[in-house]
Amino acid sequence: MKKLILFCFTAMLISCNSTAQKKEKKESKTFKVTKTESEWKAELSEKEFYVLRKAGTERPFTSPLNKNYSEGTYHCAACNTPLFKSKHKFDSGTGWPSFDREIDGNVGFSTDYDLGYARTEEHCATCGGHLGHVFNDGPKNTTGKRHCINGVALKFVKKE
Repeated sequence: MKKLILFCFTAMLISCNSTAQKKEKKESKTFKVTKTESEWKAELSEKEFYVLRKAGTERPFTSPLNKNYSEGTYHCAACNTPLFKSKHKFDSGTGWPSFDREIDGNVGFSTDYDLGYARTEEHCATCGGHLGHVFNDGPKNTTGKRHCINGVALKFVKKE
């Protein structure tokens, strides 16, 4: 009987090893723009470095770009790659700049499990800087996507 209890207890412990407890390693990709950590630190502000290079998240409703309604293009704050157009921006009410689509080829995607479940992470395809995440709860009349982007990861270039 003791062996059966020990076997059941061991089986239970092994079965508790779920994907929520596993941290998927991100693929090491080579980007067109590559710099050392110290070079990025020298070029970016503390907040930009935290978000773009350490995959951090800025507090909601803190970015002036959240309520920016000017016409133009949103570029990567680290390498100046154009990422999103203002005509695809919408107010999601989440506190972060949101877009229903990216500029094709300029945004890369991967999966992160940082919160214990799978999310689609977005990064600049040129320098690998973390931008935010994409969700399937965007405007139904367009793409249905919500690219939820940290404003500090963006630089707005006004249309002339």
